[in-house]
Amino acid sequence: MIMKTRFAAHWILLAGLLALAGCSVVPEPQADLTRYYVLAGSPVSATPTENGLKLGLKKIILPPYLEKGSIVIRRGENELTYNDYARWAEPLEDGVARLVRNHLLANPRVGRVFTEGFPFDQDRDFDVAITINRCEGVSQGGLTVARFAAVVEITAPSAEGKLVSRRTVGPLEVAWDGRDYGALVQALSKAVGSLGDEILAALPAR
Repeated sequence: MIMKTRFAAHWILLAGLLALAGCSVVPEPQADLTRYYVLAGSPVSATPTENGLKLGLKKIILPPYLEKGSIVIRRGENELTYNDYARWAEPLEDGVARLVRNHLLANPRVGRVFTEGFPFDQDRDFDVAITINRCEGVSQGGLTVARFAAVVEITAPSAEGKLVSRRTVGPLEVAWDGRDYGALVQALSKAVGSLGDEILAALPAR
């Protein structure tokens, strides 16, 4: 009887030790290392004017490889890397549209900028379509830059959509150290500002 009691006690003690050991190996929760970035430019300070140009900004088109949410680094002509810990805080096309719209509104030539679904009761002078071809970091050989390229088309807002102007922007390259993602996004923001300047230069005079 004593042996059975000792045997039972031994297994109870062993089970307790195993339970404690199991608790001790449960990993502690780790801090989320993901960082989220947003394109940023100067805020709009100009008051919209009724006699300025009324523009329609169409939905910005991206190549599929830029739609994944991660900031893209190009390692070669055919090689891309995605850093899951460096992500866009908003869809990239929305960020570009916001910066372009603000840049246009800050110019006294522009009175209104409508985004697509345009209001039916509001006439527009021109529509602006932007196709992004590059918006990424480049780390290839000894080259480390932020690279941005796009095509801009300005059309009449009629059903026929007559082409008024078409121009290729870039590729624009801004120096980058190859490591700091915040600096990369700042450089891409600067490039998007240059895109806004190109659009203003392409707008016909009234």
